[in-house]
Amino acid sequence: MGKEQVRLILHSDRPVPVAYRRNFLHLYLDIAWYGVLAASAASFVAVYAARQGANGFQIGLLSAGPAVVNLAFTLPAGRWLEQQAVDAAVSWAAVFHRLFYLLWVPLPLVLGPQGQVWALVGMTLLMSIPGTALAVGFNALFAEAVPPDWRGHVAGVRNALLAITFIVVSLLCGYLLSALPFPTGYQVVFAIGFVGAAMSTLHLWFVVPRPNGQVRQRVGRGLGDLAWPGRFRFLPDSPRPGAALRFLARGRRPAGRLHLPDVVRSPFGRVLAALFAFHLTVYLAVPLFPLHWVNNLGLADREIGYGTAIFYVSVFLSSTQLERLVRRWGNRRVTALGAVTMALYPTFMALAHGLGLFLVGSAAGGLGWSLVSGALTNYILDEIPGDRRPAYLAWYNLALNGALLLGSLAGPAVASLIGLPAALLIFAGLRLLAAGGIFVCKSVHEEVP
Repeated sequence: MGKEQVRLILHSDRPVPVAYRRNFLHLYLDIAWYGVLAASAASFVAVYAARQGANGFQIGLLSAGPAVVNLAFTLPAGRWLEQQAVDAAVSWAAVFHRLFYLLWVPLPLVLGPQGQVWALVGMTLLMSIPGTALAVGFNALFAEAVPPDWRGHVAGVRNALLAITFIVVSLLCGYLLSALPFPTGYQVVFAIGFVGAAMSTLHLWFVVPRPNGQVRQRVGRGLGDLAWPGRFRFLPDSPRPGAALRFLARGRRPAGRLHLPDVVRSPFGRVLAALFAFHLTVYLAVPLFPLHWVNNLGLADREIGYGTAIFYVSVFLSSTQLERLVRRWGNRRVTALGAVTMALYPTFMALAHGLGLFLVGSAAGGLGWSLVSGALTNYILDEIPGDRRPAYLAWYNLALNGALLLGSLAGPAVASLIGLPAALLIFAGLRLLAAGGIFVCKSVHEEVP
């Protein structure tokens, strides 16, 4: 990458506050290494399962299984996080979650094809337990590690860096899978993913919550204390680390439990309903893509890698404009625009008969995903009170995983009745309707009680 591209990614027309520069750097390094994981092990696990004979139900379980775990553990995780130092809690959750990627590497040596598929499903369930705390905690940590007026910029840079690493690593993985015999190529890809996961987790340790630009006082000894040179030489890099992880103001008692009727009756209830509908339409289609690529389109691993690379080229290009779009239209409208564009992805996939439209759909999907991923979290943070973030984020995470569970199981069931292309077209239409729901959902202007 040349200097001009680097400048384009990192450029802002405002000087970065000194107190937040370290946080921004580690958030950027975290997502860059996470891109290595996402482009390798995470991207190809469903394809690998499909090549090992996994059916639609088993592919769906790879997504639905974690959702079941998240539904069971999200609210306890939210209550637990309110009592913990966020950097310590999230960093350890990342460690225990991402260690499982290492276990994927030797699977072909010890199990047969179906045994490997079920082992992947089982490990995905187990790693989702710490993954639940990681998912809830990181969004809350991000809210305290990045000031509100900088969230759009940081999210855009993170998206761009994710895209760059994803493009490079996905092309590399496609080449490796073509050059190496099966399943050795996948073992190498899974090993690359573990390295990315480990380095991303490493950077997590150094992201420090800094409300009002001040480092929060640690309560007890957080994991960040062990991360500094001279101790265990751990370096953090993932969206969470730092100082204390209390989302309540210092000295406050933890807020009481937030029950579902309270959420539904609050202004945030309509936001939660709109986002649940959107996530449901997304996850209805997700389990169908690898089956469609392998069984219907007959794409080779290298061609799937090309599509992934183009997807993230589109993510990169649109991420450079994210901050401007958010400033002009706001996080809610940008999220809705991204949701509309995301409907093009299953549309092109359904109409494709080979590599051509698959690549066109990948480009359109990358544009939509970039807008949604860059604005959605900030849209949610705009709508919840600052002193109840873990509780409200836990309910959002619950809605997200409920949609994931329902969509991952219902999508393959619908496709088995009407066929993959028809199901993808229907789910594309539903995505458009859900995008409209986000667009007309009025923002919360008063603080939720």
